[in-house]
Amino acid sequence: MVAKISFSVESPRGSRELSVSYERAGSGEPLLLLHGIGHHRQAWDPVIGILAAEREVIAVDLPGFGVSPALPEGVRYDLAAVGGALATLCEALDIERPHVAGNSLGGLLALELGREKLVRSVTALSPAGFWTEGERLFAFGTLRAMRLGAQSLSLPMIEWLARSAAGRAALTSTIYAKPGRRSPEAVVAETLALRGATGFHETLLAGRDVLFTDDIPDVPVTIAWGTRDRLLFRRQGVRAKQAIPGARLVRLPGCGHVPMNDDPALVARVLLDGSR
Repeated sequence: MVAKISFSVESPRGSRELSVSYERAGSGEPLLLLHGIGHHRQAWDPVIGILAAEREVIAVDLPGFGVSPALPEGVRYDLAAVGGALATLCEALDIERPHVAGNSLGGLLALELGREKLVRSVTALSPAGFWTEGERLFAFGTLRAMRLGAQSLSLPMIEWLARSAAGRAALTSTIYAKPGRRSPEAVVAETLALRGATGFHETLLAGRDVLFTDDIPDVPVTIAWGTRDRLLFRRQGVRAKQAIPGARLVRLPGCGHVPMNDDPALVARVLLDGSR
Protein backbone atom coordinates (compact mmCIF):
# COMPACT_ATOMS: atom_id res chain seq x y z
CA MET A 1 0.00 0.00 0.00
CA VAL A 2 1.42 3.37 -1.05
CA ALA A 3 0.39 6.28 1.18
CA LYS A 4 1.42 9.74 2.37
CA ILE A 5 1.70 11.03 5.91
CA SER A 6 2.26 14.58 7.17
CA PHE A 7 3.80 15.71 10.43
CA SER A 8 5.50 18.74 11.94
CA VAL A 9 9.23 19.46 11.93
CA GLU A 10 11.11 22.42 13.32
CA SER A 11 12.53 25.02 10.94
CA PRO A 12 14.20 28.43 11.43
CA ARG A 13 10.73 29.91 10.94
CA GLY A 14 9.04 27.68 13.49
CA SER A 15 7.09 24.47 13.13
CA ARG A 16 6.38 23.46 9.53
CA GLU A 17 4.55 20.56 7.92
CA LEU A 18 6.49 17.84 6.12
CA SER A 19 4.91 15.11 4.00
CA VAL A 20 6.54 11.77 3.27
CA SER A 21 5.35 9.10 0.84
CA TYR A 22 5.84 5.48 1.78
CA GLU A 23 4.86 1.91 0.99
CA ARG A 24 3.87 -0.48 3.77
CA ALA A 25 3.57 -4.24 3.34
CA GLY A 26 3.79 -7.50 5.24
CA SER A 27 3.60 -8.34 8.93
CA GLY A 28 6.02 -8.96 11.75
CA GLU A 29 8.63 -6.73 13.35
CA PRO A 30 8.84 -3.36 11.53
CA LEU A 31 11.71 -2.80 9.08
CA LEU A 32 12.24 0.73 7.74
CA LEU A 33 13.93 0.92 4.30
CA LEU A 34 15.89 4.02 3.22
CA HIS A 35 17.11 4.55 -0.35
CA GLY A 36 20.16 6.42 -1.64
CA ILE A 37 20.64 9.93 -3.03
CA GLY A 38 18.73 10.61 -6.23
CA HIS A 39 16.81 7.35 -5.94
CA HIS A 40 13.34 6.51 -4.63
CA ARG A 41 11.61 3.87 -2.53
CA GLN A 42 11.13 1.64 -5.59
CA ALA A 43 14.83 0.76 -5.33
CA TRP A 44 13.66 -1.80 -2.76
CA ASP A 45 11.00 -3.39 -4.99
CA PRO A 46 13.14 -6.46 -5.85
CA VAL A 47 13.30 -7.48 -2.17
CA ILE A 48 10.06 -6.19 -0.64
CA GLY A 49 8.09 -9.33 -1.48
CA ILE A 50 10.67 -11.55 0.21
CA LEU A 51 11.00 -9.29 3.25
CA ALA A 52 7.25 -8.84 3.69
CA ALA A 53 6.85 -12.56 4.37
CA GLU A 54 8.67 -12.06 7.69
CA ARG A 55 8.64 -8.32 8.43
CA GLU A 56 6.32 -5.36 8.31
CA VAL A 57 8.18 -3.37 5.66
CA ILE A 58 8.01 0.41 5.38
CA ALA A 59 9.86 1.79 2.33
CA VAL A 60 9.97 5.59 2.26
CA ASP A 61 10.74 8.30 -0.24
CA LEU A 62 13.20 10.46 1.68
CA PRO A 63 12.36 14.19 1.86
CA GLY A 64 13.24 15.81 -1.46
CA PHE A 65 13.37 12.48 -3.32
CA GLY A 66 10.86 10.31 -5.13
CA VAL A 67 7.45 11.89 -4.67
CA SER A 68 8.16 13.28 -1.19
CA PRO A 69 8.44 17.08 -1.22
CA ALA A 70 11.55 18.88 -0.07
CA LEU A 71 12.30 19.75 3.52
CA PRO A 72 10.81 23.07 4.66
CA GLU A 73 12.77 26.18 3.74
CA GLY A 74 15.80 26.70 5.95
CA VAL A 75 16.05 23.07 7.13
CA ARG A 76 19.41 21.59 6.17
CA TYR A 77 19.76 18.14 4.66
CA ASP A 78 22.23 17.09 7.32
CA LEU A 79 22.20 13.94 9.43
CA ALA A 80 20.64 15.59 12.44
CA ALA A 81 17.74 17.17 10.53
CA VAL A 82 16.91 14.25 8.23
CA GLY A 83 17.48 11.73 11.01
CA GLY A 84 15.16 13.75 13.24
CA ALA A 85 12.52 13.84 10.51
CA LEU A 86 12.73 10.05 10.16
CA ALA A 87 12.37 9.63 13.92
CA THR A 88 9.25 11.83 13.83
CA LEU A 89 7.97 9.84 10.86
CA CYS A 90 8.23 6.63 12.90
CA GLU A 91 6.27 8.26 15.72
CA ALA A 92 3.60 9.40 13.26
CA LEU A 93 3.35 5.86 11.87
CA ASP A 94 3.20 4.46 15.43
CA ILE A 95 6.38 2.42 14.90
CA GLU A 96 8.46 2.15 18.04
CA ARG A 97 12.16 1.47 17.46
CA PRO A 98 11.97 -0.31 14.10
CA HIS A 99 14.76 -2.24 12.50
CA VAL A 100 16.26 -0.07 9.76
CA ALA A 101 18.10 -0.85 6.54
CA GLY A 102 19.54 1.69 4.15
CA ASN A 103 21.57 1.92 0.97
CA SER A 104 24.24 4.59 0.33
CA LEU A 105 22.81 7.83 1.78
CA GLY A 106 20.10 5.67 3.33
CA GLY A 107 22.78 3.50 4.93
CA LEU A 108 24.40 6.56 6.48
CA LEU A 109 21.00 7.69 7.80
CA ALA A 110 20.37 4.19 9.17
CA LEU A 111 23.68 4.37 11.07
CA GLU A 112 22.71 7.80 12.40
CA LEU A 113 19.44 6.37 13.74
CA GLY A 114 21.46 3.58 15.33
CA ARG A 115 23.89 6.05 16.88
CA GLU A 116 20.91 7.87 18.43
CA LYS A 117 19.53 4.51 19.74
CA LEU A 118 16.27 5.05 17.87
CA VAL A 119 16.20 1.62 16.18
CA ARG A 120 16.49 -2.06 17.12
CA SER A 121 19.10 -2.92 14.51
CA VAL A 122 20.91 -1.38 11.53
CA THR A 123 21.75 -2.94 8.19
CA ALA A 124 23.73 -0.59 5.95
CA LEU A 125 24.39 -1.46 2.29
CA SER A 126 27.38 0.49 0.93
CA PRO A 127 26.77 3.36 3.37
CA ALA A 128 28.15 6.82 2.70
CA GLY A 129 30.51 8.46 5.16
CA PHE A 130 33.54 6.13 5.19
CA TRP A 131 35.40 7.73 2.32
CA THR A 132 38.70 9.53 1.97
CA GLU A 133 38.43 13.05 0.61
CA GLY A 134 39.50 11.83 -2.82
CA GLU A 135 36.90 9.06 -2.78
CA ARG A 136 34.20 11.53 -1.72
CA LEU A 137 35.10 13.91 -4.54
CA PHE A 138 34.98 11.01 -7.01
CA ALA A 139 31.58 9.86 -5.75
CA PHE A 140 30.07 13.35 -5.72
CA GLY A 141 31.45 14.12 -9.17
CA THR A 142 30.02 10.87 -10.53
CA LEU A 143 26.63 11.60 -8.97
CA ARG A 144 26.57 15.10 -10.43
CA ALA A 145 27.44 13.71 -13.86
CA MET A 146 24.63 11.16 -13.59
CA ARG A 147 22.21 13.91 -12.63
CA LEU A 148 23.29 16.16 -15.50
CA GLY A 149 22.95 13.25 -17.88
CA ALA A 150 19.42 12.53 -16.68
CA GLN A 151 18.49 16.20 -16.97
CA SER A 152 19.88 16.46 -20.50
CA LEU A 153 17.79 13.60 -21.90
CA SER A 154 14.22 13.99 -23.09
CA LEU A 155 11.61 11.53 -21.86
CA PRO A 156 11.33 9.87 -25.32
CA MET A 157 15.12 9.39 -25.36
CA ILE A 158 15.12 7.88 -21.85
CA GLU A 159 12.30 5.52 -22.85
CA TRP A 160 14.14 4.55 -26.05
CA LEU A 161 17.37 3.82 -24.19
CA ALA A 162 15.57 1.79 -21.54
CA ARG A 163 14.17 -0.62 -24.13
CA SER A 164 17.54 -2.30 -24.69
CA ALA A 165 20.00 -3.91 -22.29
CA ALA A 166 22.75 -1.69 -23.70
CA GLY A 167 20.66 1.42 -23.12
CA ARG A 168 19.82 0.40 -19.57
CA ALA A 169 23.52 -0.13 -18.97
CA ALA A 170 24.26 3.37 -20.30
CA LEU A 171 21.74 4.83 -17.87
CA THR A 172 22.41 2.77 -14.74
CA SER A 173 25.68 0.80 -14.91
CA THR A 174 27.26 3.11 -12.34
CA ILE A 175 24.95 1.78 -9.64
CA TYR A 176 24.07 -1.73 -10.87
CA ALA A 177 26.51 -4.51 -11.64
CA LYS A 178 23.83 -6.18 -13.77
CA PRO A 179 21.83 -3.29 -15.26
CA GLY A 180 20.28 -5.50 -17.93
CA ARG A 181 18.24 -7.17 -15.21
CA ARG A 182 16.44 -3.93 -14.38
CA SER A 183 13.11 -3.60 -16.18
CA PRO A 184 12.71 -0.83 -18.76
CA GLU A 185 9.89 0.70 -16.71
CA ALA A 186 12.03 0.77 -13.56
CA VAL A 187 14.96 2.39 -15.38
CA VAL A 188 12.73 5.12 -16.80
CA ALA A 189 11.19 5.77 -13.38
CA GLU A 190 14.49 5.97 -11.53
CA THR A 191 16.07 8.19 -14.20
CA LEU A 192 13.16 10.59 -13.83
CA ALA A 193 13.50 10.38 -10.04
CA LEU A 194 17.16 11.37 -10.30
CA ARG A 195 16.30 14.21 -12.68
CA GLY A 196 13.55 15.60 -10.45
CA ALA A 197 15.08 15.11 -6.99
CA THR A 198 14.59 18.47 -5.25
CA GLY A 199 16.88 17.48 -2.38
CA PHE A 200 19.84 16.39 -4.52
CA HIS A 201 21.98 19.54 -4.45
CA GLU A 202 21.37 20.33 -0.78
CA THR A 203 22.16 16.75 0.22
CA LEU A 204 25.52 16.91 -1.53
CA LEU A 205 26.25 20.26 0.11
CA ALA A 206 25.46 18.85 3.54
CA GLY A 207 27.60 15.77 2.84
CA ARG A 208 30.84 17.60 2.09
CA ASP A 209 32.12 17.32 5.66
CA VAL A 210 30.49 14.03 6.65
CA LEU A 211 32.62 11.28 8.14
CA PHE A 212 31.04 8.59 10.27
CA THR A 213 33.57 7.79 12.98
CA ASP A 214 31.44 6.86 16.02
CA ASP A 215 30.96 3.36 17.36
CA ILE A 216 27.41 2.05 17.85
CA PRO A 217 27.97 -0.29 20.79
CA ASP A 218 24.43 -1.11 21.91
CA VAL A 219 22.67 -1.76 18.58
CA PRO A 220 23.30 -4.76 16.29
CA VAL A 221 24.91 -3.47 13.08
CA THR A 222 25.45 -5.22 9.76
CA ILE A 223 27.45 -3.56 6.99
CA ALA A 224 27.30 -5.12 3.54
CA TRP A 225 29.26 -4.11 0.45
CA GLY A 226 29.00 -5.18 -3.17
CA THR A 227 32.23 -6.49 -4.63
CA ARG A 228 31.48 -4.57 -7.85
CA ASP A 229 30.52 -1.24 -6.29
CA ARG A 230 31.76 1.42 -8.73
CA LEU A 231 30.66 4.44 -6.70
CA LEU A 232 31.71 3.77 -3.09
CA PHE A 233 34.56 1.29 -3.23
CA ARG A 234 34.38 -1.83 -1.08
CA ARG A 235 37.56 -0.90 0.85
CA GLN A 236 35.35 1.65 2.59
CA GLY A 237 33.65 -1.29 4.24
CA VAL A 238 36.90 -2.08 6.05
CA ARG A 239 36.93 1.46 7.44
CA ALA A 240 33.32 1.05 8.53
CA LYS A 241 34.26 -2.11 10.41
CA GLN A 242 37.15 -0.25 12.07
CA ALA A 243 34.81 2.54 13.18
CA ILE A 244 32.16 0.08 14.42
CA PRO A 245 34.17 -2.94 15.66
CA GLY A 246 31.11 -4.91 16.71
CA ALA A 247 29.51 -4.69 13.27
CA ARG A 248 29.15 -7.74 11.05
CA LEU A 249 30.83 -7.03 7.68
CA VAL A 250 29.33 -8.96 4.75
CA ARG A 251 30.52 -9.27 1.15
CA LEU A 252 27.91 -9.19 -1.61
CA PRO A 253 29.62 -11.06 -4.48
CA GLY A 254 28.86 -9.71 -7.94
CA CYS A 255 26.75 -6.82 -6.64
CA GLY A 256 27.06 -3.14 -7.42
CA HIS A 257 26.34 -0.02 -5.39
CA VAL A 258 22.58 -0.65 -5.32
CA PRO A 259 22.64 -4.41 -4.76
CA MET A 260 18.93 -5.12 -4.31
CA ASN A 261 18.36 -5.68 -8.02
CA ASP A 262 21.67 -7.47 -8.65
CA ASP A 263 20.95 -10.29 -6.17
CA PRO A 264 17.56 -9.92 -4.47
CA ALA A 265 17.70 -13.25 -2.64
CA LEU A 266 21.12 -12.55 -1.11
CA VAL A 267 20.28 -9.00 -0.10
CA ALA A 268 16.95 -10.04 1.42
CA ARG A 269 18.74 -12.74 3.42
CA VAL A 270 21.26 -10.21 4.71
CA LEU A 271 18.44 -7.83 5.72
CA LEU A 272 16.46 -10.54 7.45
CA ASP A 273 19.51 -11.86 9.30
CA GLY A 274 20.48 -8.34 10.31
CA SER A 275 17.04 -7.55 11.70
CA ARG A 276 16.65 -10.53 14.03
